[in-house]
Amino acid sequence: MTNANSNEMLGLQNENAFRGTLSRRAFAFLIDWLIVGLLIGIAGIGVFFLGVITIGLGWYLYPVLGVLVALFYFGATVGGDAQASYGMRAMGLTLVRLDGMRIDFMTAVVHQVLFWILNSVLTPFVLLVGLFTDRNRLLHDILLGTAMADRQLIQLNP
Repeated sequence: MTNANSNEMLGLQNENAFRGTLSRRAFAFLIDWLIVGLLIGIAGIGVFFLGVITIGLGWYLYPVLGVLVALFYFGATVGGDAQASYGMRAMGLTLVRLDGMRIDFMTAVVHQVLFWILNSVLTPFVLLVGLFTDRNRLLHDILLGTAMADRQLIQLNP
């Protein structure tokens, strides 16, 4: 359980921690998808050999390979100790829950799935939501109670 005092200690009350994150978030997205693309290529090679070993059965993984790799990547990185993907880390960002709790694997996966769904419906307007909300939160952030913050201005819970 958290309260206002623990949120203050984490820096969640510091509005400066949430300023200027929208543009950095867009660049983090590009970095992350380059990494995911490389991981999909590597996993594709593995699936090829798995298909050879299983006499073609492993090749049925190809249609869902990109989704599986991306979900695992974001779940493991955003839901991990750093609370940020490699793109977010490169841009000095972290994803925080506004109740002060840590992002777990499943929350990170749901965050990504909601992003994909909302992006497919609202694209490219999904980023415009961040211009009009407090703390530059996007629609999926609002639904999950999360926000993108500056890593240097936020104290992550251990």
